[in-house]
Amino acid sequence: MSRIIEARLLTRENFAPFGDVIDTECDNHYPINNGKCERFHDLAKVEAAGPNARVLISLFKGTPYDFPLQLTMVERHPFGSQAFVPLSPRPFLVVVCPDGDDGPGEPHAFVTAPGQGVNYPRNLWHGVLTPIGQNQDFVVVDRGGDGSNLEEFHFSHPYEIHLPKGFQA
Repeated sequence: MSRIIEARLLTRENFAPFGDVIDTECDNHYPINNGKCERFHDLAKVEAAGPNARVLISLFKGTPYDFPLQLTMVERHPFGSQAFVPLSPRPFLVVVCPDGDDGPGEPHAFVTAPGQGVNYPRNLWHGVLTPIGQNQDFVVVDRGGDGSNLEEFHFSHPYEIHLPKGFQA
């Protein structure tokens, strides 16, 4: 039996308990390079802990998922944050879970606005990279180093994630 969750549109306010929204809708920006560039500064807290920790910058090429999405697993990274910044103005699905008594609590689902990214702090349960409708490329900033930085949790019963009513990808 699936448990149904309807995704909400991602905002800085409704995502604050789970991490950082990465976009240009912020007050912390200023011109640089003789006024030819606007810097949107300090948009996410990057964390890299543990033995031989370092920050990695990678490119991911994601394939879209079918909806409604059957969410059977979430993951977390105990030694580092993980940021996803899309390279195209396309939305993607973000699934996060607070800690529960014996693993992740009930999932929360969000749909990004075109061009928005997210940053998950260390130890936050989250879904895998989930493009909507088309292939999508991302810059990913996360932690490299020694030790296992991946934990997975498989739900005993899947959650069914629906896109918001009227949503068009």
